[in-house]
Amino acid sequence: MNSNQVAAYKLRITGHSYNEINSKLGTPKSTLNGWFKGLVLSDVAQARLRGRVRQGTLNAFVKRNKLQTHTAEKRASAARRLAQQEVPRLGGRDLKIVGAVLYWAEGYKRLKIRDGKERMGHTISFVNADDVMVRTFLKFLKEILQIPSSKVRLYMRLYERINEDTARRHWMNVTGFPKENFHKTTYLVSIASKRKRPYNRLPFGTLQVEVCDTQKFHHLMGLIEGVKKQF
Repeated sequence: MNSNQVAAYKLRITGHSYNEINSKLGTPKSTLNGWFKGLVLSDVAQARLRGRVRQGTLNAFVKRNKLQTHTAEKRASAARRLAQQEVPRLGGRDLKIVGAVLYWAEGYKRLKIRDGKERMGHTISFVNADDVMVRTFLKFLKEILQIPSSKVRLYMRLYERINEDTARRHWMNVTGFPKENFHKTTYLVSIASKRKRPYNRLPFGTLQVEVCDTQKFHHLMGLIEGVKKQF
């Protein structure tokens, strides 16, 4: 038995695989198969080999999963890029429709009723946590409904662990409005989640945009009705 065989034998009886021995000594696996034919390994050596097989299978699974995830991400990115190209540059008329649909989905639309009668005063109230949606709705109020900035009241709705000053700076940056437009902040505790949901899901809470103008409220309701008739 030459020195190469001795080294290979020592590795094999300690539970090294043919691939490992080939990597260390350069001995072909076909040669190793001939050398170790009939060799009985200890329980410890067999356990090591089984562990290597399991680890190899796991590594292959992880690699395949990463490849599939990367492929899926590439496909998703490509789909989004193509879809973005389908949207033309929006003009004033488009902003009117977009603003109406935003309020249709996220705004307060129920008429105020007291003692069974409709109240004369109604308020536009839109609440959201998405920066772009808030900024778009404010643009709609200014350019389409012609509402001056002085009539826009902003209220933050925050959750536990959210710093009020940090949140205000964020929303001031998003809206472009000064601190004077921000009014009393409300702190909320989600009973439904029982504090089990990640608290940083909404790191700056939500922002309520409010305008006390009954005529503009009905104007907005009319725009929504006009959109509904298209379907």
